[in-house]
Amino acid sequence: MLQDGNILVGKGENQVFLLPSMANRHGLIAGATGTGKTVTLKVLAEGFSDMGVPVFLADIKGDVSGTALAGTDNEKMRERLQNVGVDPAAFKYAGYPCRFWDVFGKGGIPVRATVTDVGPLLLSRLLNLTDAQEGVLNIAFRLADDNGWEIIDMKDLRAMLAWMGEHRAEFANTYGNVTSQSVGGIQRALLSLENDGAADFFGEPSLDIDDWMSPAPDGRGTVNILHCVELAQRPLLYATFMLWMLSELFEALPEVGDADKPRLVFFFDEAHMLFSDAPKALVDKVVQVVKLIRSKGVGIYFITQSPSDIPDEVLSQLNNRIQHALRAYTPAEQKAVRVAAQSFRANPKFKTEEAIGALGTGVALVSMLDSEGVPTVVEQATICPPSSSMSAMDAAAKAMLVANDGLYGKYKEAVDERSAYEILNEQAEAEAQEQAEIEAEKQAAAEAKAAEKAAREEEKARRAEERALQAQYKAEGRDKYGRTKMEQSIVRASRNTAKSMGRQLTKSITRGLLGNSSKTVRNAASQFAGNMVSDLIGGFFK
Repeated sequence: MLQDGNILVGKGENQVFLLPSMANRHGLIAGATGTGKTVTLKVLAEGFSDMGVPVFLADIKGDVSGTALAGTDNEKMRERLQNVGVDPAAFKYAGYPCRFWDVFGKGGIPVRATVTDVGPLLLSRLLNLTDAQEGVLNIAFRLADDNGWEIIDMKDLRAMLAWMGEHRAEFANTYGNVTSQSVGGIQRALLSLENDGAADFFGEPSLDIDDWMSPAPDGRGTVNILHCVELAQRPLLYATFMLWMLSELFEALPEVGDADKPRLVFFFDEAHMLFSDAPKALVDKVVQVVKLIRSKGVGIYFITQSPSDIPDEVLSQLNNRIQHALRAYTPAEQKAVRVAAQSFRANPKFKTEEAIGALGTGVALVSMLDSEGVPTVVEQATICPPSSSMSAMDAAAKAMLVANDGLYGKYKEAVDERSAYEILNEQAEAEAQEQAEIEAEKQAAAEAKAAEKAAREEEKARRAEERALQAQYKAEGRDKYGRTKMEQSIVRASRNTAKSMGRQLTKSITRGLLGNSSKTVRNAASQFAGNMVSDLIGGFFK
C-alpha cells in the first residue's frame, strides 16, 4: 500500500518504505520456502500499480493470480495491519488490473518473439556455442537479411542452416567459411531449445512491449503476470524468454536518468533458474542488462531462496533488500546465512546473522535505499499484508478474464507468414524440378543414343547373317537367292518366255490402239511398252 506516495513494506521499530525514486536501483527478496516471499512480492507489486507503474512478474507456482481479486478481512489480517501501524478500518481490500500471459498460450495470452528478435548473439550465449559456431550463426542471420529471408521461427532457422550446409561453397568468399561440423553442432544445440518448447515461443505475432506499458482505465499500472507453471520446468526456454525480454526493453526504451518513479518493474521469481549452470557469457549478459537498464527507468527484483543463488556481479546491483528466514542445517547453509547477513548495513541492536535464522513467517530483515541512495540500517520488520486475495484465482474465472482481455484477439492465433522456410523450400523445389528436367533430358538422350546403337548393332548383325548365308550359298554352289543351278535354269527360261510373251502381247495391243499412226510411231511405242512389260514380268522371276 502507498503512504505519501511511498510503498509501505513493513514495520520494525519504524515503518519501512520503498521510495519510488530509488525503486529502479533493483532489489532482492530472499528466504526459505514458506517464509512469506510471495506475500512480499505482492505487496511491492500492488504498491507500484497504485502509483501507476506497470509491473511484470513471473508466477512460477500459479499462486499470484489472486492479485486480480480483492482480499478478505479476517482476524489475522487485522492483527498484522496493527503490527505494521495501519488502521484495519481504513485499509482497503482490492483486486488489481491484471493481464495474464503464457508462452504456451494455456494460462494466458500467448507470448511470442521471432528468432530475429532474439538475435544470434543471445542465441549463441544461451546455446553455449563455440566461437566457430557463433560465427556460423552470425553468417546465417546476415545471409538471411541480405536476401530478404525472414527468420521467424525454429523451422526457418533450421532451414537456413541446412541451406548453408548445402551451398557453403557459393558464399564462402563473401561471408566466410562454413563447415558441416559447425552447422551440425548448432542444429544439435537447437534440439535442446526445441525440446523445451521453443516452437511455441518463436513465431508471430511477436509481443509488442508497449502492450505491457499501457495503464489500466483507472490509472493504476497493469500487473502483467506470466503464467510459468509449465515454463518453469523448461529452464533453457525460461532463460531465453527472460533475457530476450530484458534485452528488448533495453533496446526499445529511451534513457530517462533518475526519474521520480520507474517506468516498469520486473519481478523474477525462482531467479536461480536464470543462472543455474549458465555459461559465463550468459551471466555477463544479465549483468550488463541489470547494470544499464536502470537508466531506462526499469527496476528489476529477483526472488529466490538464498542470495547465493545469484552471481555476485548481479547481487551487487540489488540495493533494496528484503531477507526472510534462512535455515542453516549444513555448513554450506550456514555460510549462506553469514554471506546474507554481511550484505546488510548492521543494526547495533541485534546480530543480523542470528536474526536471519530466527525470523518467523511474514517477518523479514529489510534495508532500503534512502533519498540519498544510501542503504538504511537493517530493520527486523513485519511485512505489510497485500490488499488482494492470498488465494489463487479459480481457473475458470481466470480463463474468462483472459478471453475478455482486449489484447487476447491480437495474439490469440499464431501467424505463419512466408519466410525463410517457405522461400528456401520453394527454391529447393525449383532446383529439384530443374535438376529433374536436366536428368530427364540426359535420360532421353541416353535412351536415344542406346536405341541408335542398338539399331546399328542390329544392322551389323543382319549384314553378318546375310554374309554368312551368302558364303553358305556360295559353298553349296547356289546363287544369292539360294537356288541351285537347275532352279536357276528353270527361272531363266520362265523369265525369258514370260518376257517374250508379254512383249508380243503388248505390241499387239499398242498397234491396235494406234491403228492409223505411222509405222515408225507404232513400232516405237510397241517397242517401249513391250520393254516395260517385259521388265515388269521379268522382275517376278529373279
